[in-house]
Amino acid sequence: MHVALSRLDHRPWPIPDGRWTWRQSWRDLLFAHWAVPTAILQPLVPRSLDLQEFEGTAWLGLVPFRMAGVMRRPLPDLPWISAFPELNVRTYVELDGKPGIWFLSLDASNALAVWAARRFFHLPYYRARMTVTGDGNTFRYSSVRPGAEFLASYGPRSEVSQAKRGSLDYWLTERYCLYAMSPDGSIWRNEVHHDPWPLQAAQASVEHNTMFSSHGIEIHEPPALLHFAKRLDVIVWDAERAA
Repeated sequence: MHVALSRLDHRPWPIPDGRWTWRQSWRDLLFAHWAVPTAILQPLVPRSLDLQEFEGTAWLGLVPFRMAGVMRRPLPDLPWISAFPELNVRTYVELDGKPGIWFLSLDASNALAVWAARRFFHLPYYRARMTVTGDGNTFRYSSVRPGAEFLASYGPRSEVSQAKRGSLDYWLTERYCLYAMSPDGSIWRNEVHHDPWPLQAAQASVEHNTMFSSHGIEIHEPPALLHFAKRLDVIVWDAERAA
């Protein structure tokens, strides 16, 4: 049994009946979030999905981290394939009572991962030149592709805790599916499962960020919320058509 299945009582709905098909581990992860007017994000979300708000505003997330242990069940990890940096730009949506994540873009350094995610998950992945280095509890992150660059240092500044149900921290992080749109315009849902997020308050110094402007969004303020997570082991089910 995968370690992620050791706890199920925190899920907002039951896990799928079928077998999970992919595994991965998210490591040294930063959640950086900005409150953004709904009118700005709405055009970037398909009409069949409801753009969610928390207390009257939508939220935009920027999430740099390291992928590890990425592989389809039951294969073992493979060198140069199963571990790579990734950087997500995301917002929050709902369909049929299931809140999830809508990715505006996902950057990765692994060309095979980019191809596979576009082919099998219909996700807007892009290949970028990326580096991540760590010095104790401080991580230096760089991602560069034409028109979309990110350079920052970040790390934790508190002990680990779990977000309280109903809080903004919980709303932003505890999500157990993602949505994507296929070339024919249909909406697909991938269910995921993991333990509750082991969150820590975080500090970050963002030196350069054009990840939002590539989507026509201009944000010059620092993030309103920062969270760090050291590691979370995850399982993923194959996509099913949702709309």
